[in-house]
Amino acid sequence: MSDRHVLNVGIDLGTSRSVIACDNGIRTFVSSYVGFPKDAISKKLLGKDIAFGDDALRNKMAVTLYRPFDKGMLKYTDELTEKDAGYQKSIDAAKELLRHLIEIAKEGSTDIEGDFIVRGVLGAPAMASRKNKKVLLEIASGILDDVMIVSEPFAVAYGLNLLNNVLIVDIGAGTVDLCRMHGTMPSDEDQITTTKAGDYVDSVFYDLIMKKHGDANFTVNMVKRFKEENANISEHGDSIFIEIPVKGKPERHDVTNELKMACREVVPEIVEGIKKLIATFDPEFQGILKENVYLAGGGSQIAGLKKEIEDYMKKNLGYGKVTRIEETLFAGANGALMLCKDMPEEYWNEIGSKKK
Repeated sequence: MSDRHVLNVGIDLGTSRSVIACDNGIRTFVSSYVGFPKDAISKKLLGKDIAFGDDALRNKMAVTLYRPFDKGMLKYTDELTEKDAGYQKSIDAAKELLRHLIEIAKEGSTDIEGDFIVRGVLGAPAMASRKNKKVLLEIASGILDDVMIVSEPFAVAYGLNLLNNVLIVDIGAGTVDLCRMHGTMPSDEDQITTTKAGDYVDSVFYDLIMKKHGDANFTVNMVKRFKEENANISEHGDSIFIEIPVKGKPERHDVTNELKMACREVVPEIVEGIKKLIATFDPEFQGILKENVYLAGGGSQIAGLKKEIEDYMKKNLGYGKVTRIEETLFAGANGALMLCKDMPEEYWNEIGSKKK
């Protein structure tokens, strides 16, 4: 092992975006879409066998499009089995997405001569089952030489050195993951996962617009992009308009109330999860935990969300202080990379032995 270079990577295979951070300096992300050409014409159009991310979305009419982690698929559901038609296709798409990320990572190590091994830490939802983790290991098989699965909010906490008396709320597209830290590896009792997350907001927002503007023609993906740019639940601010076609002609529609209503949908379950994790914490440290709630993930960017959660905490828990972390996109991957680098050599050797 000593004569082989080691490339350490931290990976967050997200429902919306898949992020990688590497110790060779590479840090990037890809939208979690994989597209396979439908026929010879589409393959000629693409000029490749597989399209990833925004490239796949731009050409979605020419490809069979997969979003492998949609609705918690593969990472947080036991409903799919090997008998389901979409199961293996989702596995295959996820493997191709991971392989694509690792190829990008390796491009940053072209100056290294000889062979090298790739070690990775992958993030999983806080309450992912053994089956979910087994699926992630299957996805990584043949792509990563050594792999470890950790809780996504724990990876965020580790990367920010928030290891004691803090509560991480990681708001993603597929799940919201809560994890309290108290100086040790979190147990199942320290973590909560809900599926009322970004994709749920998109669905509610879509339905509300459709109800108000039934003559408009639009897709969930269109309102998703609009939400990501304009999400707001603050009582203040200007009216919010979306431009969507009606019988082919673009028209502006006021969606101020609809967007705020949709974004607020995630708050009650988040606060209920915070309440549960605080109420079952050591009474001597509950007050400290209330003052150290950190928001992470793409959903934390909703304007006004921090205050909304603090107001709910005040009503339900007496008080609370919420902080939104910086660099939300890379926080999980950065923490996973730090874990990967900090794991002692004997740990990875033990994993290698188990594989054999």
